[in-house]
Amino acid sequence: MCVVTALVNPTRAGRFPACPIRTVTGFDCPGCGSLRTLHELTHGHLTAAADYNLLLVAFLPCAAAVWLRTVTGRVRPRHLPRWTVPATIIVLVVWTVIRNLPVLGGVLGA
Repeated sequence: MCVVTALVNPTRAGRFPACPIRTVTGFDCPGCGSLRTLHELTHGHLTAAADYNLLLVAFLPCAAAVWLRTVTGRVRPRHLPRWTVPATIIVLVVWTVIRNLPVLGGVLGA
């Protein structure tokens, strides 16, 4: 997916499907801007990527670190702690609310 996103600019209309949540509600979902973020990251534009979806930019290094620790054998794969799912849901709901606020939305990557 990253290769396709790097080669095809998602800001051009008709290249990728529109977000169904944004189409129906008019609000940005937690994933809105993810393709544009990945496109900008593959081209080395960290600031532009953060402008599209700051949460994804912050999440990717954490995911990479966990993946590397698992691949190198430093951490054995195991079940997720019980708090992981509720914490993820809370973060996504808070992110969705914050990025759709008129005052902060433009600052936090809407």
